[in-house]
Amino acid sequence: MSTSNTQTTAPAQAAQGSHFWVLTLELPGRAALTQGGAYTPPAGMTRNEAYLALRQHVTADHPEMARATTMFFALEPNQL
Repeated sequence: MSTSNTQTTAPAQAAQGSHFWVLTLELPGRAALTQGGAYTPPAGMTRNEAYLALRQHVTADHPEMARATTMFFALEPNQL
């Protein structure tokens, strides 16, 4: 099983977005992919809408992962 750990940017992202995200997708027994980065969601966007947008962003670059299972998703404020 291969694993790819990559940091990337998300759609409509500022240099230091308001949130930080991590998404791990897995095709059991075949591949796993983890990506993360900074993201500023549009005003009024729900957490579910942000998840769907970020998943679409990741799978656009990795279409083989489109049917993968989400193993982990985090979206947290980027402010320390």
